[in-house]
Amino acid sequence: MTRQPDQQAQSATPDPVDQVRAAVAAFAAATQREKISRERFLAELGRLADPFSRDADPVHVTGSAIVSGPRGTVLHWHKRLGGWLQPGGHVDPGETPWQAAVRETVEETGLPVRHPRTGPLLIHLDAHPAGPHYHLDLRYLLLSGDVEPSPPPAESQQVRWFTLTEAIELADAALVDALLRLKSGAFRDL
Repeated sequence: MTRQPDQQAQSATPDPVDQVRAAVAAFAAATQREKISRERFLAELGRLADPFSRDADPVHVTGSAIVSGPRGTVLHWHKRLGGWLQPGGHVDPGETPWQAAVRETVEETGLPVRHPRTGPLLIHLDAHPAGPHYHLDLRYLLLSGDVEPSPPPAESQQVRWFTLTEAIELADAALVDALLRLKSGAFRDL
């Protein structure tokens, strides 16, 4: 798992693309899918002029959240893809992927979420096709309390807490490795 420096210290920290590149290079890929994804990330980050922009290239970085709380983890039913997924999406102009993960989670679930007290923590990554695009998805651990999801009307209303065992059984295959990392208990004290 790799920590991202907080944006408040931006003037003293490297460029966000350099921060992402370093986090991806340091990511301890355990499965074949993770290893292939990490290689694709590093190749694309070296090629792309603006990796956070969905308009600059069909291949771009996205920010997602693995939400953890007292009831387990939160998944939402993705209407277009027809499956239970983690909240997340495109990075807006001027935003970092770890900021996008928070914004997208709040927009899609209505939950108050935060990064761990030590700052953004990359716990998973996945490179995958997404319609006409190819997403380089960075997945950050976000924490929430014992609060019921309340998505706004424009979002999927099928958002709920799952035990980790339930989530692993229901989630898209691209998400299972992240949920297994969370279930391992390595993030309990954050």
